[in-house]
Amino acid sequence: MNLTSIFKLLSDESRLRLIVLLAKEELCVCEICGVLEESQPKVSKILSKLRDLNLVVSNRKEKFIFYKIKDDNKVINNILNFISENIEDYPQLVKDSKRLQQKEKYLDKCSLESLQELN
Repeated sequence: MNLTSIFKLLSDESRLRLIVLLAKEELCVCEICGVLEESQPKVSKILSKLRDLNLVVSNRKEKFIFYKIKDDNKVINNILNFISENIEDYPQLVKDSKRLQQKEKYLDKCSLESLQELN
């Protein structure tokens, strides 16, 4: 992946926010949607782009697929480390970090929606 591709990827706030979250921990689509307050189609589109660029790994746990940023891209990792060390300079990322602490409630909501769809 070249630098232009990396900076294009990071130039979109939603993609940047998602990448920062996935660098912190493994999350499923429901949790990402809840934390970012974004729609499932938008989150899935971003994840698809990240998969195409080979930046995420996925792991199936029961009916959920969890995603995490791969740690083999030095440029992305250096950028994410810089952001993490200066997170207080980015109010939206601070808000996302606080919402991330409540991620379980988004997973529970997703489970309830899945059950309702089955009925």
